[in-house]
Amino acid sequence: MQTWSKTLTVATPGRGTTDISARVQAVVERSGVQQGLCNVFIHHTSASLIVCENADPQVREDLERFMARLIPDGDPILGHVDEGPDDMPSHVRSVLTATTLTFPVSRGRVPLGTWQGIYLWEHRRAGHGRKVTVTVQGETRMAR
Repeated sequence: MQTWSKTLTVATPGRGTTDISARVQAVVERSGVQQGLCNVFIHHTSASLIVCENADPQVREDLERFMARLIPDGDPILGHVDEGPDDMPSHVRSVLTATTLTFPVSRGRVPLGTWQGIYLWEHRRAGHGRKVTVTVQGETRMAR
């Protein structure tokens, strides 16, 4: 069994989604693992990871509008505002989504569905450099 890990820095333009599918696939391919597991972990509490529709960007825009309605910036019930009115809403969004995702590795790739993509979802208004660690474990040769 082999383990391979790579930490990526992902620049986000601000609130919204950034497709990291190709970068995750590249780490899996470089690992040499043919079958096993791929774990993707974000090192932040105000951004998250999602698997989402990759063909129509309207889906991700709709998700953003849904979250804005569910957890509006500056909501008076939220007291933690150390970094501004989007501070606590970004933490709530992160808790409601995921900070880690695990995928199977098959034939040296993460076998995403036709309409699936792996996205980093930035919850802060300003852009950030986010750290994401991709860890791949498994066999370097296909089992017979």
